[in-house]
Amino acid sequence: MSKKILANDGISESGIKALETAGYEVLTTTVAQEQLVKFINEEGIVGLLVRSATQVRSDLIDSCPGLKLIGRGGVGMDNIDVAYAKEKGIHVINTPASSSSSVAELVFAHLFGGVRFLYDANRNMPLEGDRNFKVLKKNYGKGTELRGKTLGVLGFGRIGQATAKIALGIGMKVIYFDPYIEDAKIDLQFFNGQSVSFTFNNSSKEEILKNSDFITLHVPAQKEYVIGKRELEMMKQGVGLVNAARGGVIDEVALIEAIDNGKVAFAGLDVFESEPVPEIRILMHPKISLSPHIGAATDEAQDRIGTELAEQIIKLLN
Repeated sequence: MSKKILANDGISESGIKALETAGYEVLTTTVAQEQLVKFINEEGIVGLLVRSATQVRSDLIDSCPGLKLIGRGGVGMDNIDVAYAKEKGIHVINTPASSSSSVAELVFAHLFGGVRFLYDANRNMPLEGDRNFKVLKKNYGKGTELRGKTLGVLGFGRIGQATAKIALGIGMKVIYFDPYIEDAKIDLQFFNGQSVSFTFNNSSKEEILKNSDFITLHVPAQKEYVIGKRELEMMKQGVGLVNAARGGVIDEVALIEAIDNGKVAFAGLDVFESEPVPEIRILMHPKISLSPHIGAATDEAQDRIGTELAEQIIKLLN
């Protein structure tokens, strides 16, 4: 059997080393989507590793009979026809635990930036900082603290819980809604070996919407909006909203309307409905903090992802 793995959207050095040590050849060429079938078949690729850029649909699966494994570096697998691949006897793996901390920290980058207007100050200081320093100081001088506020977490899987850990660490109250997790226990580990445990009970989605000062989404892609006009109307006046989950779980038209009428104080978006071409009204809005889908994109997370993928491949294919 061929031992060639194509990491089409890249893989960390640690992952490459682990695979090569086990006798695999790892190709990191980025092959265009339309050339992928030809490349996989000609090169005798047995394992295809992707992130979110490459699509692995049923037509590709049917056209590549030598493919034994498909791996997603990360959590969500909406770019892979998972059930179909499994039906055809192909292993499908992902790395759900590897990027949780990275996504959680990005959520808080947006929250900290949001309550102190950094997303807007960083746009205007280079333009006006030398001329209008005092005006800008006044404009951005009504910040608030996160400590003591309530964070509502919609989706309390690994990433939701990692986000809750940071919230607890800075003194926030955490409430969550998850249709699959009735209660949860979180252990907060500190640098000196001490730890504190917290237990949580599931709230209703309605309670989260009504009682949270800030809301963060950690849900998979779905057909309906998780946050639409109706949900926005239920929220507290001046709520902050962060989406580092999937584009399309928030109705962006309703979100802009809610920001413009003051219901939502600011939003932090790492993912977008029309990704990879976000709407210009979102990109230009002065009260939206923006990042280009980089939740899992830290060196540490990519390192863990590469190693975890390698371990699973070696176990499954050897």
